[in-house]
Amino acid sequence: MKEITTLYSFIAITLSLAVGLIAGYYGRRLIAESRIGAAEDEVARLLDEAAKEAEARKKEILLEAKDEVHRNRQEAERDLRDRRKELDRTERRLIQKEEQLDKKTDNIEKKEQSLNDKVKDTEKTQADLQLILSQQLKELERLSGLSSEEAKDLLLYNIEQQMRQETAVMIKSIEAEAKEEANKRAKNVVTLAIQKCAADVVSETTVSVVALPNDEMKGRIIGREGRNIRTFETLTGVDLIIDDTPEAVILSSFDPIRREVARVALGNLVSDGRIHPARIEEMVEKAQKEIEQELKDVGEQAAFEIGAHGLHPELIKLLGRLKYRTSYGQNVLKHSIEVAYLAGIMAAELNVDTILAKRAGLLHDIGKAVDHEVAGPHVEIGVDLAKRYHESKEVIHCIEAHHGDVEPQSIEAVLVQAADAISASRPGARRESLEAYIKRLEKLEAVAETFDGVDRSFAIQAGREIRIIVKPEEIDDLDAINLTRNIAAKIEETLDYPGQIKVVVIRETRAVEYAK
Repeated sequence: MKEITTLYSFIAITLSLAVGLIAGYYGRRLIAESRIGAAEDEVARLLDEAAKEAEARKKEILLEAKDEVHRNRQEAERDLRDRRKELDRTERRLIQKEEQLDKKTDNIEKKEQSLNDKVKDTEKTQADLQLILSQQLKELERLSGLSSEEAKDLLLYNIEQQMRQETAVMIKSIEAEAKEEANKRAKNVVTLAIQKCAADVVSETTVSVVALPNDEMKGRIIGREGRNIRTFETLTGVDLIIDDTPEAVILSSFDPIRREVARVALGNLVSDGRIHPARIEEMVEKAQKEIEQELKDVGEQAAFEIGAHGLHPELIKLLGRLKYRTSYGQNVLKHSIEVAYLAGIMAAELNVDTILAKRAGLLHDIGKAVDHEVAGPHVEIGVDLAKRYHESKEVIHCIEAHHGDVEPQSIEAVLVQAADAISASRPGARRESLEAYIKRLEKLEAVAETFDGVDRSFAIQAGREIRIIVKPEEIDDLDAINLTRNIAAKIEETLDYPGQIKVVVIRETRAVEYAK
């Protein structure tokens, strides 16, 4: 029973729930349908209001568009009017310019016509002038007896002669001024160099005299059957002359070094007193070593004195050999030192390389140290020695140019050349025989007298100047200038001389009349 009651209760509850659910579903549906209807009404209302609002907005936009179109049309019409006005102004300006161009064209045509008329008149006048000129030229040719070409040649010849005369005068004036200034400057430099360099005058001969303590020593020098003197002469290469000169013997040789070796060896033998072939050989060998050391010392002293540092040892020895070498009686080493001093002083005055000038001056005659052993002139030998012992190109050029064998290319080379001439030509420096002196002057005069128009020539001042008297009827003033140059050039080509030679050409015309 209780279970049935429970079942009925469950059924009742289930039915109640089902009814409630159905009732709720239909209640919600009725509410939803009522809400949808209200929404549809609201949508219809909103659509109506939107349509009305869109119609009003449409009308506003149309009105605004009409106003904008009206404004744009007014602006376009205004721009069009402005452009039309500007075009009108431009057209008027173009018309004015066209009128002005027409006027200018008319003026140009008138001027062109006027110029054409003037050209025609000018051509006519020129033709008339040409005719008159031709007539005058014919009249001038008739009066002068010359054709136009002949007259032109005569005029050109006169002008040429005048120009040559003026050119010669100008050249002579310029040369005189230049020579005066150059001589003044050169004299100052050379005089200063000579004043600062006071060298000794050394004269050498080919013989040496050895003093003996007594005449008995001569017999000991000769030895038994002459064996001592033969040994001595064989070892030294020197002639030993024993004559009647009391207490002295003479050593003769053209080789000064051999003569000095013989002098030292003989002096040692005389001092020692023991004279026999073995002792002679020993003393000669000892003397040779002493002389070799002396040559080295003398060369080093000369290089140190001049300031020529870094010389090759062989050049040092060759410098020492110059002590026993002479030229025209002048000691070559003394001469070389003197040339170095003179060149250095002149280089200092001219602000050029003093060290180079002194070094080149010291080595300029280095070839004379071996010129009796090696074939060829001492200049070429000196150049070969300088190249062999790595002297600079500048020094080598000074050596090869100091006698004018090549043209000097540097101031230092010219200074060495001048210093060499000064040292060799100063009074007492060298000896010259009377015969050689006369021959040199005669050759100088003979060179001048080979030219046409020369009357007589005179070599004066010990051959330092030559004066030439010319024939005035054959040589004019212009030719005298040219003759001076030609004679100087030929002297340079054909003669050897120290220093320089002054060439003076004298042209003189005299008019003589006697009052009675």
